[in-house]
Amino acid sequence: MIRIAAGLIAALGLAGAAQAEELRPLQARSIEIGSTTGVAYYQVSDDGFRVVATLVSGEANVPVRVIATLMPGQGVVLSVPQALNEASREVEIRRVNDTVTVSDISATVQPASTSGVSN
Repeated sequence: MIRIAAGLIAALGLAGAAQAEELRPLQARSIEIGSTTGVAYYQVSDDGFRVVATLVSGEANVPVRVIATLMPGQGVVLSVPQALNEASREVEIRRVNDTVTVSDISATVQPASTSGVSN
């Protein structure tokens, strides 16, 4: 049986281990990456696991769709930049064999250095 574990992080600023939930193919799950929200799901295809994430942010609410077909061991990162000297908020969707995980990797991302930047 093909399974997917999806960790839905409601507050990505929290440090610690990522949480995970099981999800069957074609079951959309909510994603929140800071002020950016959306849904993600996957379907099994001949090419691999086709992951679709649709996200929206800001007052205009213009959606952005990311589509990636993952083979075992592959992943895709969804990243939302923050203010200067703040780490980006990031979620990784990764396939391991017949399991797909969605993990908050924000805690592992360092903010960009401002040394060497002049005004």
